[in-house]
Amino acid sequence: MRLTATGVASERGGRIIFEGVGFGVGDGELLSVVGPNGAGKSTLLRIVAGLLPMVEGKVALEPEIDGPRGMVMHYLGHRDALKAALTVRENLAFWRKMSGIADGLSPLDALDRVKLPHLIDLPASVLSAGQRRRVSIARLLVDPRPIWLLDEPTAALDAASERDLGALIADHLKGGGIAIAATHLPLPVPATATLRLGAAA
Repeated sequence: MRLTATGVASERGGRIIFEGVGFGVGDGELLSVVGPNGAGKSTLLRIVAGLLPMVEGKVALEPEIDGPRGMVMHYLGHRDALKAALTVRENLAFWRKMSGIADGLSPLDALDRVKLPHLIDLPASVLSAGQRRRVSIARLLVDPRPIWLLDEPTAALDAASERDLGALIADHLKGGGIAIAATHLPLPVPATATLRLGAAA
């Protein structure tokens, strides 16, 4: 699989944020998207995910798929996408059931990979920011998809959790997955290529 963008432009409030952006990333590759605040890193990821429109340009998958691009992509954004009233187990079970894919990890096994199995039956509302982030990362494992779009993936993580995330990304890439990470901090795994947005990147 290969994900490409050609001549992508975006605007906010009638002002162009970026234009002429292009990249290509294939199996086993990690693209790092860097730049100053307001350069459009998060916006680009949302465009790739199909969550925001672009002013011009094209985002394409090879080979093409039937249905929306989101079917093969995980978008891990600033918000953790957890229902506060549900337990950690119930949140992960929801994501696993929603995909209809049976070959992902169980909620318990996914939590074990992010070192949180002991929290499985707690409500999400009582988790710390770092714990919520790690549960969100576990969502990538219960619902396997070939493309990970990671927006500031190390936010709220301590050093040990960053290393664990790096291992998960590395495993994803070794399995032929694709990852794009928007970040202003060093990633816990080397990027294959870097895309810079904004003049001060």
